Amino acid sequence: MTAGYLQPDCHPAPIRYHALFIHSRYSLTLMHITPEHRRHAQDLLNFIDASPSPWHAVDTLAERLRASGYTRLDEREPWSLEAGGRHYVVRGGSSLIAFRLGEARPAESGYRIIGAHTDSPGLRLKPKAAHGTDSLLRLGVEIYGGPILATFTDRDLSLAGRVSLRTAEGIDTRLIRFETAMARLPNLAIHMNRKVNDDGLKLNKQTELPLILGTLENALPPAEQFLSLLAERALCPLSDLLSFELNVHDIQPGAFWGAAGEFIADGQIDNLSSCHAGLTALLQAPPAVPTAVCAFFDHEEIGSASHKGADGSFLEDLLERLTLSRPMDATAHKRALARSLMLSADAAHAYHPNFPGAYEPLHAIQVNGGPAVKINVNQRYATDGPAAAHFMELCRRTGVPGQTYVHRTDLGCGSTIGPMTAARLGIPTLDCGTPMWAMHSARESAGVLDQLWFSAVLILFLVDA
Repeated sequence: MTAGYLQPDCHPAPIRYHALFIHSRYSLTLMHITPEHRRHAQDLLNFIDASPSPWHAVDTLAERLRASGYTRLDEREPWSLEAGGRHYVVRGGSSLIAFRLGEARPAESGYRIIGAHTDSPGLRLKPKAAHGTDSLLRLGVEIYGGPILATFTDRDLSLAGRVSLRTAEGIDTRLIRFETAMARLPNLAIHMNRKVNDDGLKLNKQTELPLILGTLENALPPAEQFLSLLAERALCPLSDLLSFELNVHDIQPGAFWGAAGEFIADGQIDNLSSCHAGLTALLQAPPAVPTAVCAFFDHEEIGSASHKGADGSFLEDLLERLTLSRPMDATAHKRALARSLMLSADAAHAYHPNFPGAYEPLHAIQVNGGPAVKINVNQRYATDGPAAAHFMELCRRTGVPGQTYVHRTDLGCGSTIGPMTAARLGIPTLDCGTPMWAMHSARESAGVLDQLWFSAVLILFLVDA
């Protein structure tokens, strides 16, 4: 691999690290982890750790885009665009679409679109979160999406998100983040919950999820004590604080693990790993004929039905403006969409040897076995036969192993932004992602090799006309 970008059809880098990889239930294959794989995986962990909320994720994406020469556009203003132009647009603070205009007009070459999502399941603070109980200051939370609630117990939790405040110029919105452990959800001792190991930990969503923030100060009402912390972090007077949206996150940084450091662990691997892969592809891909687009949406975990979600108009609006910026005739935009392809990037369920019955036996994908195309005949994933073939051909041309994931027939299958964007835009779409364990846990795991491999596949997807 050369500097600049991950070359399609390239050979693996020289072997430096070795680890045993369980390729199937009955055979062992030697896995080769190069320094480049480790650097890429560490960059992913850095990306995740800098992005403890979807608003921070967009801020991290924007910072990296600006460092690579991308400029921000405002949807409220007219745009002046030229071939090769590199720009990005933010909607609602937590969704971002970046693009690089291709050498040809979209009507002649179409769009190559990568879609992913910036949000992850977890806990969010209620608007009136702070309350006092038995001399303790507690924070009420709502459940966002479908997290594994038990994994949030006994962890070093903190708060990150955005606050809105009054200024002389009007209402301003600022990102805030507490880097230290601010809150905790202590477990109940086994002496009071004797069947927890038999029945599993079950938490009442209303009464047993409030977080302990600290000791209640008698001189201050609970709300004022908590809001004073936010105002101090936002660098504003308490009286100017108008509202907040705060995500609960684990402050433990990402880490390598395994006998040879072949795995990674962090929060929000679903789906910031795909955001990182898409961004890497966009920034490292060489100039190409088609226009490259990366769309990073909020609200996927709760259905995407919002003005900035994948089921909203954000991507549709942007693509239309790109087509009209280089007009040809009245059919130009429809022809551009007809020539386009989309790749929906979202994490995939890796085979877990402790729970073999949870998987479709002939489609169990392996961590560090390569990215997987995801197929479901009921269109929970958008991939059809030609899309699956296209994905496998991309893997072959990049020298990356590809896998195929199908959900167990007697279990409900999750979905992605793929089917809804394909339906809205009429664009053939393939669903794929890197294998991972413990999806929707406060601490998820994935493979070191898969991250760089996935980015290499996405690069070829963007440049392949």
